[in-house]
Amino acid sequence: MGITRRTLIALPGGVAVAAAVTTPATAGRGRRPRPAIFVHGSAGSAMQFRVQAKRLASNGYPAGTVEAHEYDSPNIVAILQQVWAGLDARIERLLALTGSDQVDLLAHSLGTYVTQGYLNSSPERAARVAHYVNLDGRPATALPGGVPTLAIWGEGDPARTVTGATNVYFPAQSHTQTVSSPESFREIFRFLAGREPHTTEVRLARVAYVSGRAVLFPSNAGVTGADLEIYRVSPRTGHRRGRPIRTTVGADGAFGPVALAPHERYEFALLRDGQSAHHFYFEPFRRSDSFVRLLTSRPGEGLGGLVDTGDRHTALTFQRQKEWWGGEGDHLWINGQDILNPATAPHNRRVIGVFAFDDDVDGVSDLSAPLPEFIAQTFISGVDLFIPASDRGSVRIVAQERGGGRTVLPVPAWPSSGHRISVEFG
Repeated sequence: MGITRRTLIALPGGVAVAAAVTTPATAGRGRRPRPAIFVHGSAGSAMQFRVQAKRLASNGYPAGTVEAHEYDSPNIVAILQQVWAGLDARIERLLALTGSDQVDLLAHSLGTYVTQGYLNSSPERAARVAHYVNLDGRPATALPGGVPTLAIWGEGDPARTVTGATNVYFPAQSHTQTVSSPESFREIFRFLAGREPHTTEVRLARVAYVSGRAVLFPSNAGVTGADLEIYRVSPRTGHRRGRPIRTTVGADGAFGPVALAPHERYEFALLRDGQSAHHFYFEPFRRSDSFVRLLTSRPGEGLGGLVDTGDRHTALTFQRQKEWWGGEGDHLWINGQDILNPATAPHNRRVIGVFAFDDDVDGVSDLSAPLPEFIAQTFISGVDLFIPASDRGSVRIVAQERGGGRTVLPVPAWPSSGHRISVEFG
């Protein structure tokens, strides 16, 4: 049997219209949802799927049945068989945990290369997968492994398709936005559950049980030898309130779960001997979240090693799972200075992470061009911005999202000589 459902066909100007498409009926309708596994793309992690995992939970997915399969994306060709073997083990564990006979797989970008190869590698592997969701990834001339497929496409070539799949087009959405948007969630949920979601919002829970991993970017290797302190912070200043929750970080970087107030703001302070403290600031979690990732690096390595530090200035890193489009409605004000423009966050660079610090430690800002060593990296930009440091002061951060929505996230003005600061927008 099959069910008739609609897909969205794009017209010029970003308008979408519905067309009837027949897809296999969802075996899980009216039953406990199947386990769902997200496979990220290049330089990605579970963070790309954080909000969608919480939307799934807001629509009845039990805790512990939605997971992410992470890997070292820069080295994927060399480790592909190992990644597939790890996915085998994850699926076996989730099937045993839930009593389900199949899982659902979702993948983004490079993750679709990983997942399509996995499904095509053997009938036995494909048989354990009920549905596959391709998020702005690889076209295909047939259903991967014969598995019923939903393919969601953002801006780009409108001819992209997975033959035989339900293909949905959102031409006004950017590459990573197709993973995190409420519109893509609605299509994902319809496809997996065979019905409309109750909500596309993240519903507030009474308690948020938060867990995740501290990982080295972009390899996703777990941070070792670290401690974690979690502080409730003032929404006006970002400064700490009260005593911390202290929790251990395991050998694979894992921490939690810890019980937090869902409407409060928190600082996660990652502490390692002989290294600068790395402070992470989040918007309120609203409900339980197991997809938190504290992205960091070893001293002197990676992009963190390119950040100039000093006692007089603060250094910040920003991340959002929706590309920043400078000059197209996105704004990121730091102490009143908008650091996004067509040069520092060009549309075609798909900027997700932005570094802001006093380049050359000269007390002078220059936002006329991005820092070349940062903009050369995938999904990254960097700006030369002098942000005065002060032990008791704050940095006022205001993000304006294209299409609406403004978030204020002040943080302490820690001096960069001893502190790293990362700010995560939902």
